[in-house]
Amino acid sequence: MKSLQGKVTPEAPASEITIRTREIRLVTGLVLAAFLLTHFSNHALGLVSIEAMETGRSWFNRLWRNPVATVLLYGSVLTHFLLAMLALYRRRTLRMPVREAAQLALGVSLPFLIIAHVVGTRIEWAVTGHDSGYPEVVRNLWILSPEAGARQAITLIIAWLHGCFGIYFWLRPKPWFPQLALLLYTGAILVPVLALLGFAEAGREIAEAPEQLTQIPDPPASDILPMVAPGLYAFFGGLLAATIAARFVRSGWLWSRRVRVFYPNDQVATVPQGFSVLEASRIAGIPHISVCGGRGRCSTCRVRVLEGHQRQPPPSAQERGTLARIKAGPHVRLACQFRPTHDVSVVPILSTGRNGVTSLVRGGRAQGQEHEIAVLFCDLRGFTSLAEQRLPFDTVFILNRYFEAVGESVEEAGGYIDKFIGDGVLALFGLKTSPQQAAKQALDAALRIKAALVHLNREYESEFEHPLKIAMGLHAGPAIVGQMGYGQATSLTAVGDTINAASRLEGLAKELNVELVISEDLATRAGLDLSDRDCQIIQIRGRAAPLGSWIIPEAESLAP
Repeated sequence: MKSLQGKVTPEAPASEITIRTREIRLVTGLVLAAFLLTHFSNHALGLVSIEAMETGRSWFNRLWRNPVATVLLYGSVLTHFLLAMLALYRRRTLRMPVREAAQLALGVSLPFLIIAHVVGTRIEWAVTGHDSGYPEVVRNLWILSPEAGARQAITLIIAWLHGCFGIYFWLRPKPWFPQLALLLYTGAILVPVLALLGFAEAGREIAEAPEQLTQIPDPPASDILPMVAPGLYAFFGGLLAATIAARFVRSGWLWSRRVRVFYPNDQVATVPQGFSVLEASRIAGIPHISVCGGRGRCSTCRVRVLEGHQRQPPPSAQERGTLARIKAGPHVRLACQFRPTHDVSVVPILSTGRNGVTSLVRGGRAQGQEHEIAVLFCDLRGFTSLAEQRLPFDTVFILNRYFEAVGESVEEAGGYIDKFIGDGVLALFGLKTSPQQAAKQALDAALRIKAALVHLNREYESEFEHPLKIAMGLHAGPAIVGQMGYGQATSLTAVGDTINAASRLEGLAKELNVELVISEDLATRAGLDLSDRDCQIIQIRGRAAPLGSWIIPEAESLAP
């Protein structure tokens, strides 16, 4: 790599402003999402009747047509669009993932699609005092102008999709999102579907009862109203045109000050100064993971700066906060936030190979999420000496029968077999259940494993000089669960102090020649009263606090 020369340029003070604008954009977006949810819910009442829609509209108007809500709603519309234009201007490249591009395109088109509807309802009421109710609006869109009704239905879907994309990008990095994802997706589909069905049912009701049309008064004439829509189109169109023109001007200026970003395998991206490393990767077509969409809300895009770090601007407050959470080293930066001012050499930290990209794009547990889980470690006692006295094929046969018994016991209890380690098994519980339910499942699995082992000993009594014995450790607590490994060896697994502690409890069971050792954490979550059992406080290497554990010589003694 060529030498990197240049001076340190101080960081632009815009980083803190960027955080504030994102927060404001989020708040205004949530206000608009609340409006859409109540508005579409009102549409859905058409499945009941036109009268139900009108009753719902009276409450809807009380909520959104009072002075405070009016300022909040239309202030949010204007602010949200202006911030979208600002984000469009600041975006150094228009190369982006499909979901980000869809959100941007839908958001930009939305004001132009809703102007006619807003003028014909809300602004007409403000100017003339004429309140267009559902009978009039449904008549106009369903009977008099079906093509306008089709455009309105498309607008409804676009508005809802834009809101859903925004909320998805906001919630996706949250650790609890995978647990609620199905519920949220279901709601996201049902709301627009019910709204469209309600509107269609109202149109059918109006068409079958034409006498209702005679009860709809004609709106009063106004000289101002015909000029409002063209003025709004010109206003929003002018903002969009000015933003695009400003991008061209800035692009010409920035390209005169170029920065090279060097990647592994002799890949180089040359971009204007001010572009982020993530944008440089996208421009050059270099795969680069970014789960949160380049918003600095996750750390998946992080890179290690190999050369040139001393000449770069320091991290912003948002970047510092994210890097501190993952305890990143001094030369680690977030690619989406790091905007090099001089040539720099970087290497993405997270793999962009087949497993790395697909697992992170899929989302959910594949990304690595913290879960409150229960863990079961079990191991055969004295199996090494037993194997030494048998032929290899016999040993494999016995092990497979044992693994089959343990696997069925874990799955029947609601758990997940993480891995087989020699003659030991690691099982996880709580990937889709509450911590309390996970603890009960782990205990149930331990009892099932012991019962299965008794059956196995009875079935092969003549084969064994001594019955097979087992040692198990149960613990509960937080762990990082995600897809880990390489190539074909990649699988869902868990790491953390909870796993280490459960392994230590299983080792303690072997040392004490008992079948089961249960941690106080798991016993509490499972609602077990073990006050009459032997309790030991053990110190686990790498763990600051000692761990209380209950000693259970025979697992079946816990059976209800």
